[in-house]
Amino acid sequence: MDLRYTDAERAFRAEIREWLAKHVPARPLKSFDTEEGFAEHRAWERTLYSGRWSMVTWPRELGGRGCSLIEWLIFEEEYWRAGAPLRVNQNGVFLLGPTLMDVGTPEQQARFLPRIASGEDIWAQAWSEPNAGSDMAAIRCSARLDGDHYVVNGQKIWSTRAVWADCAFGLFRTDPQSSRHHGLSFLLTPLDTPGITVRPIRQLNGQTGFAEIFFDDVRIPVANRLGQDGAGWQVAMATAGFERGLMLRSPARFQETARALAALYHQQGCHDGALADDVARGWMDAEAYALSTYMTASRLQKGGHIGAESSTNKVFWSELDIRLHETAQRLAGPFAELTAGAPLALDHGRWLEGYMFAQSGPIYAGTNEIQRNIIAERMLGMPRA
Repeated sequence: MDLRYTDAERAFRAEIREWLAKHVPARPLKSFDTEEGFAEHRAWERTLYSGRWSMVTWPRELGGRGCSLIEWLIFEEEYWRAGAPLRVNQNGVFLLGPTLMDVGTPEQQARFLPRIASGEDIWAQAWSEPNAGSDMAAIRCSARLDGDHYVVNGQKIWSTRAVWADCAFGLFRTDPQSSRHHGLSFLLTPLDTPGITVRPIRQLNGQTGFAEIFFDDVRIPVANRLGQDGAGWQVAMATAGFERGLMLRSPARFQETARALAALYHQQGCHDGALADDVARGWMDAEAYALSTYMTASRLQKGGHIGAESSTNKVFWSELDIRLHETAQRLAGPFAELTAGAPLALDHGRWLEGYMFAQSGPIYAGTNEIQRNIIAERMLGMPRA
């Protein structure tokens, strides 16, 4: 891997930096876990699309720029450095979009991808179920084939962005005699389809970032199935690979947090050696994750694939996020508990908000316990317990 940027890559960095300087909102948007903030972030997705920045790696004919993964990493570095808004449609642009390009038919790609890129359709995940937890192979939500539709019944829970999203993607059991990862199909559905009920779930901060979805004889067209009937597990694993391995959590996110943490350390005038070590460790770990991601991107560009090692990435970045924010809380001292809006809250309360969100990292995208099982079995060749 050659860590030197080409002239074209440096020009690309200058272009995105200039565009962001002109378009990033002057004030932070409200949380996209509120109705008003969700609308503000949808509008931002449209602004990104107007400059063809909504997903730079997508083909030009689908609203992207046809950029390489290295250019995507450069984009992410500039995006986070500029303090641009979080992506409310991350499920669509980073997870479903690449999956559609990988296994979707040309008709499905033309139908769904432009609307994802433009922010017209915001997507939610419909993975987890009340009795399945992080074990997607244990899902029971059924989809019975009836002509050219599936009739879906059951419940999904912890569905990210589902409260105000337009559509959802998920796994459903289409073979009632099957078990585990067999007999599952990957289905896409608008959330305003008759028979769907969405109920919000409040987070630690009182906002509604999640929801449970109830399906009562919901009819989903067969044309909305990705992959073959009963082959949804393979499709979902491709999506999970994007989620855990590269796209969902770019290293720039943690590099920017590490920079802010170092600034907080100096701002607080701290002289605690142990805290200084933790700040330095956070910085080094964020840089190590960035270098590892550049290596993965280089390998993919040469025709490689993301395999079980995506689980190691997921464990690393989720636990790094917690360590960075725990260190910030210790640095903040008595101010650590002040929420956004409090007059003396440090950095407008970003550290407490970040700390609470970081607690979910080892759970979403598959719990870290499950990821360690995958690492042990598929990477290290250890027997199942």
